[in-house]
Amino acid sequence: MDYRWTCTCCDQQFDSLPLDYGFEAPDYWVELSEEEKKRLGRLTPDICTIRHEDGRHIFIRGCVEIPIIGCEEQLVWGVWVSVSEQSFARILELWNIAVGDDEPPRFGWLCNRIRGYPDTLHLSANIRLRNDGVRPAIELHRSEHPLFLEQQNGIPLSRVEELAAGLRVH
Repeated sequence: MDYRWTCTCCDQQFDSLPLDYGFEAPDYWVELSEEEKKRLGRLTPDICTIRHEDGRHIFIRGCVEIPIIGCEEQLVWGVWVSVSEQSFARILELWNIAVGDDEPPRFGWLCNRIRGYPDTLHLSANIRLRNDGVRPAIELHRSEHPLFLEQQNGIPLSRVEELAAGLRVH
């Protein structure tokens, strides 16, 4: 977004405001040692699996989209969500074909901690598959969590600036 703003952490001025943040993997993957990753898991840009004694944990990548009040743009969090074996099988069936409007959402648990919010790990959500290679939409279930409230009600530009300042690496 072309927008001049000043970072509250460093007082530096910027000519664009980042609106898209993504996690490269679910937090559970990040917590594994390199040896455990090689032995127990698999990570692609869209799917992560981690084997355990009773089967495997499956994660898919999707987008929590938050409308910005008074703007056309959205703030987008690229996050990972855990899914069941059954949901994963259906997601794979539909991966490269058109998804009908009548396709029900799948249930999942958010598997990333998003800085700038109270703990977001394990927030419940619906996963809506989309067409044309667009990652699934992650719609949080109703709660009093600030991330859900912002997804439902929108976020002021000042809050986007605050989040951007907190996420900047100086």
